Amino acid sequence: MSILPDSYFTYAKRHAGPDHDHYPASPIIDRAPITLPGGSSLGLWVVVPLEFFPLNPSGQPFKAPGAMQTPYPDLRHYTTRDYGNRVGAYRLLKLFGKLGLRATFAVQGAVADRYPELVRDVLSDGHDICAHGWDTDSLHHSGLSAEVEDGYITRTLDTIQTACGYRPDGWLSPARAEGFATPARLAANGINWFADWAHDDLPTRFRTEAGDLAALPLSNELDDWQILINYTRPEHEWAAQVADAADWLLDEAGRFNSLRLLTLTVRPYVSGLPYRVKALGDSLKGVLDRARAAGVTPRDLTRALPA
Repeated sequence: MSILPDSYFTYAKRHAGPDHDHYPASPIIDRAPITLPGGSSLGLWVVVPLEFFPLNPSGQPFKAPGAMQTPYPDLRHYTTRDYGNRVGAYRLLKLFGKLGLRATFAVQGAVADRYPELVRDVLSDGHDICAHGWDTDSLHHSGLSAEVEDGYITRTLDTIQTACGYRPDGWLSPARAEGFATPARLAANGINWFADWAHDDLPTRFRTEAGDLAALPLSNELDDWQILINYTRPEHEWAAQVADAADWLLDEAGRFNSLRLLTLTVRPYVSGLPYRVKALGDSLKGVLDRARAAGVTPRDLTRALPA
């Protein structure tokens, strides 16, 4: 006989499929094909976070990737991150213009407040923007009250709207951190799509108690921070991984007669450095030069998502 209480043997989510109700277990090979109006088989979606790193982060509930590391004042890392918004972002804008690629810039509220001209320059170059939370030290997690988390969301949306006249309907959480209630609170605040989950190679419907969201999958594994900084791999290996992923996904798209997505996150303070931006450009061009490959936007993906 067990000495554990009965509650230790009950779990409401113990059933077939994921232990949440946001989307069903749906193997990608069994789903109806998704197509884009232009007929592309491989969609390249590039996301550029525009982040603000406070010099004195609380680090709660954890330090975001890229946060300050040495004792206060960590001016070495602070100014490196600032370099991204002052210099690297403009290199990326120039590169995307040369490639004819429309990217999605994920803008934090503190960036819109401090660098409104940068946000306006992004929009004037024809790129999309989504909200990226307030800053890298205002993380979303289940320990936040509804009042505090709603405040993070509305303050971010209001500040971006004030900076550029556009209120985003898409969201990427800082450090991609969420609490259990975050998706519903995003939906309740007018967000239509979000990109925190890396659960698929296709957009999916994501149910919340406040209404459906479109979940646009964003790879964490091909993120420039993950490969170049966390894994400390050289640029040519990252480029080879991107090329391998493009070839594999194109083959799958052909076999299943359905779109596949290749998603990349590139940060201005990482990929916008002068010794990396050429490698990034060559890698993106290599993908776009493949037959049946094209850049895609959140609007393309949400429109293609089956009802």
